[in-house]
Amino acid sequence: MRLFTAINFSDNTRSRLLALRDELQAKSRSGNFTAPENLHLTLVFLGECDEKQTVAAKMAINSVNFEPFILTIAGGGYLDKGRSNLVFSEIKNDSGRNKLQKLRDELSTNFSAKGFELDGRKFWPHITLGREVVWKDIGDYSSFIDARFPTIEAHVTSIELMKSERVGGKLTYTAIYERKSNDA
Repeated sequence: MRLFTAINFSDNTRSRLLALRDELQAKSRSGNFTAPENLHLTLVFLGECDEKQTVAAKMAINSVNFEPFILTIAGGGYLDKGRSNLVFSEIKNDSGRNKLQKLRDELSTNFSAKGFELDGRKFWPHITLGREVVWKDIGDYSSFIDARFPTIEAHVTSIELMKSERVGGKLTYTAIYERKSNDA
């Protein structure tokens, strides 16, 4: 199984993200826009895992100590990487982001202790809204996206172990394990 850990959002937060995604999609000629059920914030990518590694991943997640916190989602942008460009929303640099970084660091430490080889890339907390987007003529894409993005407060009360797979040709993310925060 291809696994990663993530923060999934409440219905309210998800609907607000979807409204932005829909507006951006209306301004594009084409692209692969994130399905509603796939909107998430990736914490740690684990890659292909067997059953034994899946059990170890759950143990690593269970060892995390975290209190509920609020993430402020504010702004967004467009990262032009040629064919693999990315439209995203960002996490504001505030106390919630600091708590998110601490949670991510603890998860990474726990996974490494269980024998997982992590990619070592710097953590960039974002929510992917679309990939391979071809825009209509709207000028500066990042400014266009940033100007339309509302500030959203997302309550983080759990993290989930997610499975990534193609079902009927469609990319599908499914939560296979959930770890609630200490006070949830």
